[in-house]
Amino acid sequence: IAIIDSGVANFASVEAALARLGANAQVTADPAVIRSADRVILPGVGAAKAAMNFLTAKGLAPVIRSLTQPVLGICLGMQIMFPHTEEGDQNGLNLIAGQVRRLSSAPDRPVPHMGWNRLNIVQPASPLLRGVSTGERVYFVHSYAAPATATTLASTSYGTDFSAVVQQNNFMGCQFHPERSGAV
Repeated sequence: IAIIDSGVANFASVEAALARLGANAQVTADPAVIRSADRVILPGVGAAKAAMNFLTAKGLAPVIRSLTQPVLGICLGMQIMFPHTEEGDQNGLNLIAGQVRRLSSAPDRPVPHMGWNRLNIVQPASPLLRGVSTGERVYFVHSYAAPATATTLASTSYGTDFSAVVQQNNFMGCQFHPERSGAV
């Protein structure tokens, strides 16, 4: 498993979670290592503009777009898989259809959305959700999200429904942090 160094990620948490599962993973920005990996993870924490600038400067944006193996974006890594995010009016990798928008806040619903929230499984046949049930709780930390669309495998509600898990072809994403979400 190649964990892409996106310049804005919590590699240690992702790497430690994979090690607990017995998976062999390597953090890398080397295009050859990324292309030859069986699976790829694109983690991200922070700002979309910083992530896209880093990936572009390292020549990794076209590498990611060309991948044919399973690719999982986590949090910001998922958001930059979309064509565009409202965060900084930033273009993304254009791998998953849709737009990323800022979450709406309210007195009982602060932004960023931080903490545990429930999944609503929309497409239960997906292998990505094997063993995961509607109502299970996962950990979120984000201010932007993609609305629920045809690419949504699971959604979550925080004032409105948004995509918690998406997939388009070999590109998948979790808005939540699976490395922080315990057994789920």
